[in-house]
Amino acid sequence: MTEKEKMLNGKPYFPFGEELARERINAKELVFNFNNLRPNESAKRSIIVKKLFGKVESTFTIEAPFHCDYGYNISIGENFYCNYNCTILDCARVTIGNNVFFAPNVSIFTAGHPVYHELRNTNIEYALPITIGDNVWIGGNVVINPGVTIGENTVIGSGSVVTKSIPANVVAAGNPCKVIREITEKDKNCYVKE
Repeated sequence: MTEKEKMLNGKPYFPFGEELARERINAKELVFNFNNLRPNESAKRSIIVKKLFGKVESTFTIEAPFHCDYGYNISIGENFYCNYNCTILDCARVTIGNNVFFAPNVSIFTAGHPVYHELRNTNIEYALPITIGDNVWIGGNVVINPGVTIGENTVIGSGSVVTKSIPANVVAAGNPCKVIREITEKDKNCYVKE
């Protein structure tokens, strides 16, 4: 099994081999081009995202700057909006549903490292997939850790560190992120925080 195959199958792998290093450089070149386009060149940005990501739908907006490791492990649904300074370490699959909004400075990390220093110092790492359901809003400065699933219609409050999966139809926040309350019919008539 190659290091890439190990990476994609959630097994420990070494990321500095020739194949993975080449693929990261390819992604960095595309990301560099994306981040250095003029603000009015949105059509060119869309073309780059379509080359970079594994799957995109027809309507999406990703604001620069944006950063990722490989790109091909990212799939986005229809009407995805990603605000400034998003980082996605996509060593494993990152699946983002329809109508998902990211505020500025969202960080998605599929990659992890051993806790024990001697093992960590060998450069071995692992990656676990992250899934974000339809209609999710991720607040500013949120960090999402490896292996997390966020259920549909959920809101993650600003500054949260999501270490465990969060169910559908809730507001969750904090470090570590926890469910605060369910989203109810009462929320239909509420445009701002009460």
